Amino acid sequence: KENVSKLFSSGYLFGEILFKYGLQDDFSSFSKGRTADSKLNNFTRIESVVKLLEIPYDTNVAKSIMNENHGAATKLLYQLFIALGRKAKKNLTGVAMETMRPSAPVKLETIESAIHKERLKQLVPRQVDVNFETLVERYQSKQKLQEEMAVKAKQEEEMKVRKYQQDLRQRGLEKSRLTRDKQNEVMQKIRDAQVRIPKPPESKKSTKTKQEIRKEVEIQEVKDHISSFEESMRTNLPPQSSVHLDSEFEAKQDVDLESRVLRKPLQPIALKTAGDDYVSKVKKRLNEDAVARKEREKRRRRVLIEQLKAHEAQEEQRREEMLVKRLMRQSQQEKRIAVQLMQIRHEKQVIKENRIFREKQYTERRLKDFEDALNREAEMCRLAQIEYRDQIQKAEDERRELLEERRKAKYEKHYDICQQILSDIVDFSCKIGEYRELTEGDVPEKLFREWKGYFDAALPLYSYEILTEDEIERSKELLVEEERNKLTDESDFIEYRGAVGEWAPSDEALDVAQIPPKDNPILGHIIQKLFNIIYPPEPPPPTPEFPPFPVKACFLGKFFSGKTTAVQRLIA
Repeated sequence: KENVSKLFSSGYLFGEILFKYGLQDDFSSFSKGRTADSKLNNFTRIESVVKLLEIPYDTNVAKSIMNENHGAATKLLYQLFIALGRKAKKNLTGVAMETMRPSAPVKLETIESAIHKERLKQLVPRQVDVNFETLVERYQSKQKLQEEMAVKAKQEEEMKVRKYQQDLRQRGLEKSRLTRDKQNEVMQKIRDAQVRIPKPPESKKSTKTKQEIRKEVEIQEVKDHISSFEESMRTNLPPQSSVHLDSEFEAKQDVDLESRVLRKPLQPIALKTAGDDYVSKVKKRLNEDAVARKEREKRRRRVLIEQLKAHEAQEEQRREEMLVKRLMRQSQQEKRIAVQLMQIRHEKQVIKENRIFREKQYTERRLKDFEDALNREAEMCRLAQIEYRDQIQKAEDERRELLEERRKAKYEKHYDICQQILSDIVDFSCKIGEYRELTEGDVPEKLFREWKGYFDAALPLYSYEILTEDEIERSKELLVEEERNKLTDESDFIEYRGAVGEWAPSDEALDVAQIPPKDNPILGHIIQKLFNIIYPPEPPPPTPEFPPFPVKACFLGKFFSGKTTAVQRLIA
């Protein structure tokens, strides 16, 4: 819905309001358009009237209303409402208000109005510029829309490419996964088929750790033996040499530990006691055991390595054999696939040739069907033409027969009418001759009129003897008598009403007739009753179900088809 600012931005509604109050005489020059020229014309015309109502009005107000600024149109409407209410209270017209104004302000306002008009022309842009700006804005909006659509299309294309790449990547990953699964299955089958061998020795780090543990155990055993030996020596030797022995044994223990950690053979410690030989024997035995243990480990490791190399050589040979078998199997599959491809290609060529031959047959069939349809259509057209000719000939024959029958009926009708008229003339003449022969005088006027009425009504003047059945003749005679009586009564009534013949008044009656008759209420009441019986009064129309309301009609038609004339006739 349009708001108040947009409705009043053209100035036409302001002019209509002022015209309703009799202040805008040139309202016919206003324009309903929303162009710049229409707005300029309307606002320059209402400027004088607004100033006549003493409302502050200038180019800024007009421009704000034209630009549809919020509150500008409502403010001017409120000022017009106050000014027009004040005018209505004073009961003044526009001419009276102009005459009451002093001449000096009027001259000043004419000058200001010219200045106002020029300034308003400068402020209001031309319609060409406005149209150009709207055109530029429209094309810019279209360009922006197209750019957005292009960017969107590009993004969609990129998304499609990315999606396609993602699909390719997923298919590649799926393919690699399937290949890896197949390889894992093959490796699992190889592992299941291989010979179980003893577990290879542990790594150097783990071996070193066990040796260190073993050395620590041996050192602890040596320390235990030495401690037990020292205890036995303390019990046998005097107490003066205990300190010296302790120091010497401690030094020997440290040296022994260092030698074991550095993997050096134990050096004999020169003890001046009786246990030196025992200690040297123990150390020597330990060194020999360690060397023997190392040798055994070397020999066992060498055997294990040789067994492992032999097993690896065996597995490598087996793997090569499997690879050769797989390659051979793949080559056979490739040959089989090549043969299948050749067969498929041959089948495809056969299908293609069959398809071409079938299409050729279809084309020939369609051409044949088309020719058959054309022949059938030509035959149907020929038969339709023959049938149409037969129908036309039949219609012409029927028309000739109808025309002949109509001609015969018309001839018989005319013949009967002429015969009846001639017979009535002869009867009328014979009747007059008979009357003159019998009375030897002229026929009375009344009787002549009666016979003439019979002649005009085509009723017979003589009663003929009818040789048909009695009932039919009696009914016909009765009908003729009734017609005669009716014509006689009508002729008598006409004579009575026209006062001719027997009813012609005499001279005395004419003199009396000039005197107006007296009122006879009884005769008037009887006549009124007779009129009410013969022509009963119409009943009053029923009351309408709906209250009266105006009806609007719309006349539609082409130009100059008489719509205005029809409306004027309906109004009249």
